[in-house]
Parts: sequence; structure tokens; C-alpha cells
Amino acid sequence: MSDEHTGQESRPRSWLERIAQIFSDEPTDTGSLLEILRNAAQDNVLDADALSIMEGALQVSNMQVREIMIPRPQMVTVSARNTLEEVLDIVVTVSHSRFPVVAENSDSVIGILLAKDLLPFALKRDTGDFDVKRILRPATFVPESKRLNVLLREFRETRHHMAIVIDEYGSACGVVTIEDVLEQIVGEIDDEYDVDDDSFIKRIDAQNFVVKALTPIAEFNEAFEHDFSDADVDTLGGLVLRHFGHIPERDETVMIGPFRFTILSSDSRQVRLLKVTRLPADDTERSR
Repeated sequence: MSDEHTGQESRPRSWLERIAQIFSDEPTDTGSLLEILRNAAQDNVLDADALSIMEGALQVSNMQVREIMIPRPQMVTVSARNTLEEVLDIVVTVSHSRFPVVAENSDSVIGILLAKDLLPFALKRDTGDFDVKRILRPATFVPESKRLNVLLREFRETRHHMAIVIDEYGSACGVVTIEDVLEQIVGEIDDEYDVDDDSFIKRIDAQNFVVKALTPIAEFNEAFEHDFSDADVDTLGGLVLRHFGHIPERDETVMIGPFRFTILSSDSRQVRLLKVTRLPADDTERSR
């Protein structure tokens, strides 16, 4: 009987009822599930962000650690033979929270150093009895073939945030963090280095800054009182790429004039975010 005959107005379907209708034909594989989800987005049952997260979650189950790890040449490590001053210099320069530690006479990873564990030593500046091996946390090792969804579950269960990736011979070939995995699901995660949308440059301290690669050369020159030429390139990212000669990966560095540029964020096509360190005059002379 129609609503007209019953005297009742048609009730709009709830979002739950609409989703139930969409899933009335059960998907038989990932492809058909994605098609259903995309149709749901087109019908405004899901918004674009929710669809993106669902697609990322499905993608993670088919990805392996080797696809997202930071390869061994780009790993920033601490040596067991480093002094406190040397370790602090690495931590301050790179500004990571965790560092793989390698043995004194080899590149074998023996543990993970948490930057926060250095605070008591940094405050005391007591270098006499410092031994980085005494404050190491155990390292987690995973094969490069491990599925990302399995790794994410292990991260959650163990509460670890970093794992050393090993190849078929048992050698360290990279490092992966829980943030690397989560970014495959939800997209790039903002951290202390991210710059506001309405600005190009963020000051960390007197010598260190985070700068968007899209910063116009003219604006960079004005902010840093320098004179880089913008005749051939328009942006800071273009200037840096010209000196690298390739698309750099995260943590790669290059010296240009009185500055050290460190890649904070990039992909296979472009550089997104840079750490700019203003070098002392003597360091600038040595870099020439």
C-alpha cells in the first residue's frame, strides 16, 4: 500500500539503510568491493576521505615492506662508538625520534636508540661514562617480504614503532616505521615539520628551518637574505633538484652556498618539504 493511501509521508532512508542496500549484492573479490565503495561515494553515502582510507586499507593488505621501507643507503644510523656529543649532533641535525644503532666495527644493527633516552645525559653534559649501548632498546627485525597489514598488527601488539628490514641473507636492507604503514592508509601524516598551508617557511631554531619545496626563490632570498638566481628555476625545489641531478629520497642532503638542504618529504615525482640549515662560515668554506 502506498504512502498516499496510508496517509504517511515517505521517510528518507538512513545512511545505514543506504549502505545495507549497496551491499545487498555481496562482493566476490577486492575489485568488486572497491567498485561498490566507489559507487557509494558517488551516491554520497561515503565522503571522499572515507573512501580514500578504505582504499588505502585494502591496498595495504596487498603491499610488502620492501615497497615502502627506507633503503639502507638512506638510513640515518648511530654507531656504538659515537661519543655523546656526536650522537646529540646527529639527533639535533636529523630530528628523528628513533635511530638504528650499528656495531662499532660493522654495519650490523644492534638496537634502537630513542632520542628521549638521551635527555638525562644532555642535561648533565656528563660524557665520562656515556655508552650508547647501555640505553639501547631491542630492535625488531622483519623480512622485506612481510605484508604491511601483518606488520601493522605486530606494531600494535608489541607497541614498537620501528623495525629493521632484513633481506634473504639476514642483512639489514632498510628500516620501516609505523608511520610509514599508516600513511599508506590515511595519507601523509602531519608532524612537527609540517608547514601551515598559508606559509612557506617554519622556523625550528636560529639555524634550522622547514621550507616547502614550492617556495619561490625570490621569497626564500628575502627570508634568508641571500641571492640565489631565479633565472633558470622558479622554486626552491627546482634549485635543489638541479643540484641533486635526480629525484632525491628522504634524508638525502646537498650543500648549496651557505645552506644544507635535507629532504624531509618526497615521492617518485617531486620534492615536497625541505629542512634548511644555515651553515657557519667555516663549514660553508669547507663545502665549496
